[in-house]
Amino acid sequence: MHRPAPDSFDLPCAGAQPQSSPPNRRRLLQTLASAGGLAALPWSAWAAGDTRLWPQDSRVPGGVARLSLGPAAQRPFAHADGTPLLVVGDMIEWTAIVGIPLSAQPGPQHIQVQSGATTQTLAYQVRDKKYTEQRLKVSPKTVDLAPEDLARHERERAHQQTIMERFTRPATEDAALRMQQPVPGRRSSSFGLRRVFNGQPRNPHSGMDIAAATGTPVVAPLPGTVVDVGDYFFNGGTVWLDHGAGLLSMYCHLSRMDCHVGDVLRTGDAFCKVGATGRVTGPHLHWGVMLNRTMVDPALFLPS
Repeated sequence: MHRPAPDSFDLPCAGAQPQSSPPNRRRLLQTLASAGGLAALPWSAWAAGDTRLWPQDSRVPGGVARLSLGPAAQRPFAHADGTPLLVVGDMIEWTAIVGIPLSAQPGPQHIQVQSGATTQTLAYQVRDKKYTEQRLKVSPKTVDLAPEDLARHERERAHQQTIMERFTRPATEDAALRMQQPVPGRRSSSFGLRRVFNGQPRNPHSGMDIAAATGTPVVAPLPGTVVDVGDYFFNGGTVWLDHGAGLLSMYCHLSRMDCHVGDVLRTGDAFCKVGATGRVTGPHLHWGVMLNRTMVDPALFLPS
């Protein structure tokens, strides 16, 4: 890892999965090539190969919608109620990658798209999804916080909110969004699990828990920049990575954080270690993925 000069964030595109070109796309590429217009296109626009796309399109609460924005000479700007969205692609076709909140109700949703002087609203449908519910009886002190613990949690939540609102400029070329699992191990708790402690419902599980021994190295699933390193009441040792354009990831309950704010990581770089810090019952990695300021299912970014 290395530390860049201030504001020198660039999201590398090494390792991008090539996309196969349907006949009409190939014809357009041939036309552009003959006209000398391919110089600005990334390699993914040329290559044939794997047609699968990450993140997977799953239009449910906590899922991701891949919405085609069509062709445009420049990257369109898209937002959902003022929150900017990740837009990937090239001049032949742009795609908005939209994180859907767990609180979203089934039914129509929409985004706004600005391309040049044109502004339009693009609608899509959210389907219902029932997540597993778990009811637990625990000691009351693990549910109701003492006043000093609650005050600490409120301070930490305000700080982390500033991290979650980041939106760095997009890279000049698109990064592959297929992620590497940050630590080997079985999934011990899935995204969206709804827990009820002593009859009191709590927020749904906003990440993926991966069972692993204390000290197991955690690696970056995509290129990114370290934007927060801290020790928090609930999450314990925590690191946030910024992958650009509103795509962030978080790593909690760590025993060690071998990184500093500003460090730039490549896919596969080790930067912290699994632990059991914070409010946990045993060692594991809590891994979260955030899009347009909402937590989404990390499994959608992993190959099956």
